[in-house]
Amino acid sequence: MLNNQTAQKLRTMRLPVMAAEFERQLDSPAMDTLSFDERMGMIVDAEWLSKEGNRIQKLTKAANLRFSGTCFADIDYRPSRKLDRAHIARLSDFEWAKAARNIILTGATGTGKTWMACAFGAEACRLGHSVYFYRVSRLLGDMAQASATGTIYKLLAKIRKCHILVLDDWGLTTLTPLESRFLLEIFEERYGEGATIISAQLPVSKWHDLFEDSTVADAVLDRIIHNSHRIELHGPSLRPAADKDLGEGAPDGA
Repeated sequence: MLNNQTAQKLRTMRLPVMAAEFERQLDSPAMDTLSFDERMGMIVDAEWLSKEGNRIQKLTKAANLRFSGTCFADIDYRPSRKLDRAHIARLSDFEWAKAARNIILTGATGTGKTWMACAFGAEACRLGHSVYFYRVSRLLGDMAQASATGTIYKLLAKIRKCHILVLDDWGLTTLTPLESRFLLEIFEERYGEGATIISAQLPVSKWHDLFEDSTVADAVLDRIIHNSHRIELHGPSLRPAADKDLGEGAPDGA
């Protein structure tokens, strides 16, 4: 009876996994050979692992990554890609994110930029960082709508709070003065506070030409480029032929 009350109290305190492990041990005669410290450690570990898994799952879902199942272990280091394994290894500790630095991924279409950006995002979630993924065109559209409805500051606050902002498909179109100001607002808010990962087909040397307003271009790029790590992807497209024929995206980094 006392054990049943203990398990029920654990559930009442919202510790269901701990309660389940406690009951499992009661039903297992082999547990009698273990010390109290060992059994208690197993009970606490079960609850901790469950909560940690739920936290990672929540962060990953909120990140809205295009490819959420990516990880560094699946990176393709074939010679044609010219990826520096040591460079990726150094970035895997995410000290750059803690220091609010950026990562810029460039390369031709199909070389794995989006996949790589999502790999960094997914690994960041596993380490407890909050991440948010946005295609640049979608972000600018949402900001225009938010500006029209008076909710722009709410959207900016959401973007500012995430540890790592992932911006995919940067530089596909020329930026209007209004769009340029939207981006300036984002990077002004995040400068020194949060990290950003940008994937782009266009080389960094041509980014200034994307902006119709050169003054705003200087301000935005100054907040992006000078504190960034750069990774350039090479080689042929990694997308399956069927996906290319259909014009569809595909996990193209592994």
